[in-house]
Amino acid sequence: MEDSDEHPDTQRRRQRPDPRTGGSSGPSAVLAAIALGGGLGGLARHGLALALPTHPGRVPWGTLTANVLGCLLIGVLMVLITEVWSPHRLVRPFLGVGLLGGFTTFSTYAVEIRGLLVAGSAPLALGYLAGTLLSCLLATLTAVTLTRLVTRSARRRLRRRQ
Repeated sequence: MEDSDEHPDTQRRRQRPDPRTGGSSGPSAVLAAIALGGGLGGLARHGLALALPTHPGRVPWGTLTANVLGCLLIGVLMVLITEVWSPHRLVRPFLGVGLLGGFTTFSTYAVEIRGLLVAGSAPLALGYLAGTLLSCLLATLTAVTLTRLVTRSARRRLRRRQ
């Protein structure tokens, strides 16, 4: 035994890489993947906001589109990386947390609901609140279901060829 006050199990745990923090390189690679993806996702959302600007007292189509599209893509991604592929450890942080996390936005959604309420458009604000929530949930569920159907069908065809 070494001249240490630590228990041998503690020493062994410290020597093993932790897959949650990026292995032996620590969390820096995961954080870099999230930051890069988040920057790209934020730029994409900004581009969408420029293409679909928000007008006072009207539905914020840019934010609604970003959130629904982002939820749809998250549904596809989660099926692919949990049921179909064994991706590199940085794929989920880069695409899921970073890119799609930066593309979708809860904070802008909340601010826009408040803006609609302040402008006296309470029915529109409540419709936007509920409509976004339901649309995002439906987009995710639809994406998960369709991605599973497509990937199962493709896997069956591949098995038949073999």
